[in-house]
Amino acid sequence: MLKTLGLGSLDELVDSTVPKSIRMGRPLEMPPVLSESQLLEKARELASKNRLVRSFIGTGYSDCVTPPVILRNILENPGWYTAYTPYQAEIAQGRLEALLNYQTMVGDLTGLPIANASLLDEGTAAAEAMTMLRHIHGKDGKTFFASEGCHPQTIDVVRTRAKPLGIEIAVGDHRTFDFAKTPVFGVLLQYPATDGPVHDYRAFIQKAHEAGALVAMAADLLALAVLVPPGELGADVALGSSQRFGVPLGYGGPHAAYFAAKQEHVRSLPGRIIGVSQDSHGNPALRMALGTREQHIRREKATSNICTAQVLLAVIAGSYAVYHGPKGIRAIAERVQALTGLLAEGLKRSGFKPAYDSWFDTVRVDTSPEEARRILAAADAKGLGFRRIGERAVGVSLDETHSVADVDDVLSCFREGLTADPSNAKTGSGTPKGLERTSAYLTHPVFNKHHSETEMLRYLRLLESRDLSLTHSMIPLGSCTMKLNATAEMMPVTMPGFGRLHPFAPRAQAEGYKVMFDELEKALAEITGFPGISLQPNAGSQGEYAGLLVIRKYQETRGQGHRSVCLIPESAHGTNPASAAMAGMKVVVVKCDDNGNIDIADLEAKAKLHAKDLCALMVTYPSTHGVFEEDIKKICSIVHEFGGQVYMDGANMNAQVGLTRPGDIGADVCHLNLHKTFVIPHGGGGPGMGPIGVAAHLSKFLPKHPVVAGVGGDDGIGAISAAPWGSASILLISWAYIRMMGGQGLTDATRVAILNANYIAKRLDPHFPVLYKGKQGFVAHECIVDLRPLKKTSGVEAEDVAKRLMDYGFHSPTLSFPVAGTLMIEPTESETKEELDRFCDAMIAIRNEIREVEEGKQPKEGNLLKNAPHTAAAVIADAWTRPYSRERAAFPAPWVRTRKFWPSVGRVNNAFGDRNLVCSCPPIDDYRDEPKRATG
Repeated sequence: MLKTLGLGSLDELVDSTVPKSIRMGRPLEMPPVLSESQLLEKARELASKNRLVRSFIGTGYSDCVTPPVILRNILENPGWYTAYTPYQAEIAQGRLEALLNYQTMVGDLTGLPIANASLLDEGTAAAEAMTMLRHIHGKDGKTFFASEGCHPQTIDVVRTRAKPLGIEIAVGDHRTFDFAKTPVFGVLLQYPATDGPVHDYRAFIQKAHEAGALVAMAADLLALAVLVPPGELGADVALGSSQRFGVPLGYGGPHAAYFAAKQEHVRSLPGRIIGVSQDSHGNPALRMALGTREQHIRREKATSNICTAQVLLAVIAGSYAVYHGPKGIRAIAERVQALTGLLAEGLKRSGFKPAYDSWFDTVRVDTSPEEARRILAAADAKGLGFRRIGERAVGVSLDETHSVADVDDVLSCFREGLTADPSNAKTGSGTPKGLERTSAYLTHPVFNKHHSETEMLRYLRLLESRDLSLTHSMIPLGSCTMKLNATAEMMPVTMPGFGRLHPFAPRAQAEGYKVMFDELEKALAEITGFPGISLQPNAGSQGEYAGLLVIRKYQETRGQGHRSVCLIPESAHGTNPASAAMAGMKVVVVKCDDNGNIDIADLEAKAKLHAKDLCALMVTYPSTHGVFEEDIKKICSIVHEFGGQVYMDGANMNAQVGLTRPGDIGADVCHLNLHKTFVIPHGGGGPGMGPIGVAAHLSKFLPKHPVVAGVGGDDGIGAISAAPWGSASILLISWAYIRMMGGQGLTDATRVAILNANYIAKRLDPHFPVLYKGKQGFVAHECIVDLRPLKKTSGVEAEDVAKRLMDYGFHSPTLSFPVAGTLMIEPTESETKEELDRFCDAMIAIRNEIREVEEGKQPKEGNLLKNAPHTAAAVIADAWTRPYSRERAAFPAPWVRTRKFWPSVGRVNNAFGDRNLVCSCPPIDDYRDEPKRATG
């Protein structure tokens, strides 16, 4: 490969690629390298340090049973967890169907017609609801009411989101709230309330609507199997967590938040929506709907920076509903409520009167501070975890893992020898009259036919077979770093010692997690050059947002709170301006020159123009165009000169690790996409993690948490995510990666990633010109190839090449970003030369197919590329009238014969789907009708 590049060593390549002015002067300092077996032994040791008690803490998190057929075949299956976001719908039909099931489940249970494909967690979903309701209501909305019955972490995340937008949060009792005295644009309710009661919100919602306010309800998804759903109560939006539908606690995540709304709000919905369309043969086909409404496309006009979903976790939750069906889900809910009723009756007999006469899964007991401490101590001694509510109350929440014996143990902590009397339990007891659910849900056949393990296994395998993942071939997506997720790195995630820990468990019960957090933070500090690390942001978008809020807090504390201008290069990721807008900043765009670099003169002019108000610069490094900008230190110094801070987007950190560091370059903050550089798998579009590193002067502003003490800086911003360490369980993956790679391994990975990208660039440049190169003619870890001239000579567009690559067994590189009509390719260090050559050979073969069009040997319409991808049904159709053979359509390269991946649908018609929006499972007849026959 080096010979192809005309170089003698990797060192020579790095010297020709990475500016000497920013190079590290020493190796990374990391703990001794562990082998896979040593790592797994270390993980088991840490898991054993976590003290697993039977959790009754609740507060939005419940233990649950992940059906083994789902655990093994989804959560632990690389066919599911290594797939990418379903931008190429034709090779993602399985995942899309699983997400459509999830959306249908959410819509049915909430009683609202439109649901998205999930959000990050319940707290951030509530914050998204607030900004969405303000957008619908109008910019004059100033105050948002949150019921004091909401979970404390949710209220804190909402407050964090509200402050930079100038929204005031009023927290109080919904039963006494006066809309006339305090006009609000929206309200947030918890159903059931955080400490247990089930309120009938109908009268309150009517008052809210009469006052011109919109209503969001955070609802327990399992409770909705037995309670009147939010849509029937009049709510405009329903949100919450789907965690208790088979997703492990994982000390806080990852979990999929659900979000549903009335039909008229569909274009204001945050996140992604899966819709039903048609393919080129007229058959049903799924895809991500309403792409032009995605928030990151709106850039600084966005009301959200969310550009992803918790896909893997949403798939698990939806599959849990498929496996159990409506009767099974209701049975689980009724059992939980009946056990809670047993607990309430037992407490009454003991003299501890529950605080409320209604419940679903939670009972609150008010008592003296001394008695509360005694009860909590008794619980701890028995290996039970209760919730402390202030100084004078104890909360107990039950879930599907609990039994009558557990209720007996709980009661004995209140009065020794006290036990439950099952004869007192009445199905449905605890639900106020008029709130019993009578409407049907999960009626679609998909929720009513896969209840044996045999049928469920076959269904999951069918869906998996329709998706292309890293188990099939490289996924060469620029800016997304689809690299190896080693099996040994994944195994600790599902160890019970990590998976079953409640995020609000006393920190003394999480010693294993603490050791892992400390080691990971220290490693990330060394890698970035930043002493302060926060692991809380649970997505790259959250990391961007957290970093900007830290900068704003710093500016405020030095008397510069008026600084609100954020400079952003025109080539930036769309989430950058969206994050800046959410942080209350005014975006000023900086030009790029013809080589894709930041225009220094324009940067300096705009920094000088806005000197009094300059807050920050957001910059991606290496640049979004895939090169190391030589003037990056100068760029940082200009911003600092005029009072701003430098935020570095860590999307391209895979080209930095071990060679240079953001802190050494001059940045003040950097977020790290652990699902890119640090090998957390993309999971079909999520989960992810976006920790931030900050310079010493910013460390005290790192995000805190309202429930767990000791998190974040002394003067930290409010909570960014619902859990104190975000999606804690998947931090184990990055920890394991770093421990097994060591400093030299991490550095070699970066060097090989740069080598692989330059090898591809060199091979493809004669066929598809590489758009941007560094001063010495090399790229960083990714390259952009230009397809724009081909449209003039052949009519072929970048999308046609993307679809044709499917016939060769590959996922397309990043399409038309950051430059329309291009492909951005990032091979990562994981791929062998053989795989890189296979991909390059496919691209060169496609260029030859385009040449046939240019030379008139193939028509401009109806050619190999315009008809791609080719399904098996199309290839074996009786009629074949296309101007090329069936063999060329389906088997265009030698390797395809032995490892063919068949797209399950033809090219998807996105415009049809947007005109005929269907975002839940269609009637079964739409699928069971005789499929239209593919023709030539």
